[in-house]
Amino acid sequence: MQLSRSLRNIILIELLLPITLLILGIYHGLMQTIYRSGAIHQSSAAHLDYYQGLTLHGVINAIVLTSFFAVAFGHATIAFHLKKEPNKAVAWLSLWLMVVGTLLAAWSMLSGNASVLYTFYPPLKAHPFFYLGAALLLVGSWVPLFNWAYLYTQWRKSNPETKMPLAVLGTLVNFTIWFVCTLAVAYEVLVLLLPWSMGWTNDVNVSLSRTLFWFFGHALVYFWLLPAYIMYYTILPKVAGGKLFSDLAGRIAFFLFLLLSIPVGVHHQFSEPNIQRGTKFFQSMLTFGVAVPSFITAFTLAASLEYAGWKRGAKGVFGWMKKLPYLDKENYLFAYMICGLILFVFGGFTGIVNSSYQLNNVVHNTAWLPGHFHMTVAGPVFLAIIGMSIYLMSNLLGKKIFLPRINVIVPYLWLVGVLIFSTGLMWGGLIGEPRRTNLGMSYLNPSHPLYHPQWVPTTLLAMAGGIIMTTAGLLYFIVFFGTLFSRKRTSATLDFPVTTAYHDEKRMGFFDSFKPWLVMMVVIILIAYVPAVIDVMKNSGPSAPTFLPNNPTPGSK
Repeated sequence: MQLSRSLRNIILIELLLPITLLILGIYHGLMQTIYRSGAIHQSSAAHLDYYQGLTLHGVINAIVLTSFFAVAFGHATIAFHLKKEPNKAVAWLSLWLMVVGTLLAAWSMLSGNASVLYTFYPPLKAHPFFYLGAALLLVGSWVPLFNWAYLYTQWRKSNPETKMPLAVLGTLVNFTIWFVCTLAVAYEVLVLLLPWSMGWTNDVNVSLSRTLFWFFGHALVYFWLLPAYIMYYTILPKVAGGKLFSDLAGRIAFFLFLLLSIPVGVHHQFSEPNIQRGTKFFQSMLTFGVAVPSFITAFTLAASLEYAGWKRGAKGVFGWMKKLPYLDKENYLFAYMICGLILFVFGGFTGIVNSSYQLNNVVHNTAWLPGHFHMTVAGPVFLAIIGMSIYLMSNLLGKKIFLPRINVIVPYLWLVGVLIFSTGLMWGGLIGEPRRTNLGMSYLNPSHPLYHPQWVPTTLLAMAGGIIMTTAGLLYFIVFFGTLFSRKRTSATLDFPVTTAYHDEKRMGFFDSFKPWLVMMVVIILIAYVPAVIDVMKNSGPSAPTFLPNNPTPGSK
């Protein structure tokens, strides 16, 4: 498909900007492992404070990269499958809002005025530009949903008997989740935090702020994941050499994510006493429920890959595994996706620990949490993003991949690094190693009275994994920017290797319509969150004064 120059430029900017910022994000990820290993016994390096770097790492990798990519991939997916481009003026408006918001937040973090981590928990206070930038980024990312929804309604009128393309369904589900969940954090930022940061109010309701954040914060994980799921269902079987086992399974999975992604955020607040146990238990059950679409996906993709192996001439019970194109440099999307799937298996099982009310008490606020987090976000999410980014960029510019052999090795090197890194973190978490802490200042400083030698092996293991991940990242940047600045050699088109379905079920109204699912989503959210908000409002306690990262005395300047 030939895209207009305007839409092509929008997509390219939404890919190039976050990938460029990712250089800074990966650098600070490596620095976190070095600080925590005890190799550095100070609070800053290269004029950047530990918590300043941790904030940059989280915001760039978890918010900026994922948001920009989701919009870019959404534009490409909707245009390709509906054969019609979204309104370009609206798309440019979305892009400019996101860019301006990102620049405001970046200035705040780089200047040291917003070292509040990507969760920006009050009473830590950031510069007003940080909150304003976050709000603009959110609003900018909302705009495409309405652009695409209008395009879809027009397509539906022209194709009343045709099933909605699975990739379009996944995209609209993803941004519906994103729009609903970000309403809470938009309220938190604009109504609670921005006036407080500007000095218009003296204190802030910490419990309410955290509850609003986690209404958004866990659904955010599925906003990250669903573009990868779209690729797994619609592209992976094709590049593996087979077919998607069931089209209906994909639709069920996407709609279950729509129902269950948002009303589970309280499991991040199991340690907070002002939310009743019944509310926590109900959301814990919902969290176990959200594993169901992941299990559906696991079995569907396993069947799809097995079919691809048989098509490639496999023999024996497990022979199909040997026939898949793991190192095919011309088919590199398979490598990025299969490595992400392998990591997601470990990330999913470790996530069940976090979902349990009892087990969560053991690992909460330990290094276990970022270990699990990186197996999910730095696994299927990150690898799908960088793999598809280089695919889209090379196709839209008509460039051949620079160093294709290195390109296909990158995801496997990243896979090894993440497994080592997360094992070190989770092992450390099980023996009490804290997260969000510069361990080199105290616990891993042999001259400090709080020295904990039992954490030396775990942090060194995490640092070794971090070095391998950084190496993979550097190789990726060489390939990506080498491709970007190479000469044009092919025609510039938008094309996806879209699979067909082995079981291509006929159109079913319930699984081809948003209305019943949206109603159920609203009902479940109200049942899950009205009691939580009531608990928080009744038991918030006194509001908190300002806490600045560079001064440990609350309320001081």
